[in-house]
Amino acid sequence: MQFYTLLVLFSVFTLTICGSEESEGVKYATKCEVCKVLSMELQGRLQETGKTSEVIETGYSIEKSKKKTEYVKSELRLVESLEGLCDRILDYNLHKEREDSTRFAKGMSQTFKTLHGLVDKGVKVELGIPYELWDKPPAEVTHMKTQCENLLEEHEEAIEDWYFQHQEDTPLEKFLCSERALKGDDDSCLLEVSPADSVKESSGKSDKSEL
Repeated sequence: MQFYTLLVLFSVFTLTICGSEESEGVKYATKCEVCKVLSMELQGRLQETGKTSEVIETGYSIEKSKKKTEYVKSELRLVESLEGLCDRILDYNLHKEREDSTRFAKGMSQTFKTLHGLVDKGVKVELGIPYELWDKPPAEVTHMKTQCENLLEEHEEAIEDWYFQHQEDTPLEKFLCSERALKGDDDSCLLEVSPADSVKESSGKSDKSEL
């Protein structure tokens, strides 16, 4: 009976995974989704590189003293933060159980968690691809990396402007996406929140109300 139940579950997930691609094809990221992820990743990198009080010296003149600049305000920090930025997208997975922009997220999707669970219980699962490739980035994710690189190249000057002039007063998503890359286009995906973030936000509000 248990085996039959697991087999039914597998059939449902197979239809979800394979059927939708057969009928609709691969659904690549929209420009809004790309800009959203790029912004989140750059903000994350800047948080990582901003945890220092290091001072760097620039200038090559023998006669003049070198200019001292705080690393967190330097061009070097921006360059290092942008280096390999779009490669970080390959850490994302496609969560097919979601239909909005949160389908692109880090961590294993609920669908594949279930499928891995079936395999662990001895159920034979056939997806048409080798088991060792299950956790490799899907086509939508690898294509998003290319989309990210193109968007980064197109709006490099805007990112520099934000970094040096507007970082303290304007969120990157608004400055880069809403006001530039997506100007005149649909930017509603920027407001979409992943289920995990929604739970955290609700939990935070509950904790505050208890206080």
